Amino acid sequence: MTLLADAAVLASIPSPTQGVWEIGPFPLRAYALCIIAGIVLACWLGERRWVARGGAPGDVLDIAVWAVPFGIVGGRIYHVITTPEPYFGEGGDPVRAFAIWEGGLGIWGAIALGGVGAWIGCRRRGIPLPAWADAIAPGIVLAQAVGRLGNWFNNELYGSATDLPWALTIYRWDASAGQALTGPDGEPLVLGTFHPTFLYELLWNVGVAALVIWADRRYRLSHGRAFALYVAAYCAGRVWIEMLRIDTAEQFLGLRLNVFTSVIVGLLAVAYMIVNRGRPREVITPGAEKAGEGVPAAASAPATATGSAGTGGAGTGGAGTGGAATGGAGATASGATAASGAAGEPAGEKATGEVVEGRTGARTDEGGSPPAG
Repeated sequence: MTLLADAAVLASIPSPTQGVWEIGPFPLRAYALCIIAGIVLACWLGERRWVARGGAPGDVLDIAVWAVPFGIVGGRIYHVITTPEPYFGEGGDPVRAFAIWEGGLGIWGAIALGGVGAWIGCRRRGIPLPAWADAIAPGIVLAQAVGRLGNWFNNELYGSATDLPWALTIYRWDASAGQALTGPDGEPLVLGTFHPTFLYELLWNVGVAALVIWADRRYRLSHGRAFALYVAAYCAGRVWIEMLRIDTAEQFLGLRLNVFTSVIVGLLAVAYMIVNRGRPREVITPGAEKAGEGVPAAASAPATATGSAGTGGAGTGGAGTGGAATGGAGATASGATAASGAAGEPAGEKATGEVVEGRTGARTDEGGSPPAG
């Protein structure tokens, strides 16, 4: 019997026996590193997608300064409310409710309060929250995937016992020390093999990110629909993964509270997508300009454009003979615009279009909208 148990452990996915490393007086925690890595990944991907939509570089990081702290606090509050026993139950320690480094961040609290922080940041930058949320959505779910590795290091959030080939070996764990308990022989004590729900959710989240990116490119989702798709798809996976987990959690009608939360939030996300279907993608004005920061000099000095047109030879070529076109290589796009604007030449409209292509969110002289980012 012992040989069979040992064979099952050998065939399973191993778990780390240590999640904290002491570097002098400072503990280096794998869980915290995974959370930080996920945030960096979300900001990097979100920045690329936001700039591609026409947003200003730096907007995502500026808003993340508000969203991330709010999200961490909200995630912890939700976890403590939905899993109160370790903190306020019999033998619980209320002080540990503040020990975020030990693990325990509820995604719904993080999204809810993080959304408040993002709203503050977007309002300060003068950009629409739904459009920003669409850009950041795949990054958020990838950050969740990376964060699940922290649960693996902490030997937590596993499912029911199983002897499947991909079962996860879990050790008896000392959460305060961040390492496995050891027996008299110094070897870590094995609790058993269980469903690796951390891995199930990690893989599901990567798939959700790919789905959102594909759907956004294919259907040009807007007005928060890409974010709603992320929420709906994540909830669909969270329902069945949550039902496999055996860690302590509040229950309602015999099911874990997070199952009901996932169903309700997922249905609301689907309803939001249906209500907002068919809406064209927003024209994004660069956030830095809309907030009054970093306005291009050419936009605030029209006299300079006229001067450059004269330098290029528009004045000497004659307005009636297409001087803007014969002004030489020195004529800039802004010069051509100013010259032809005065003479009523089509060449000026063409130059204006070239400028618009370089700055998504501006308006053409004819009053039309440029291609959406």
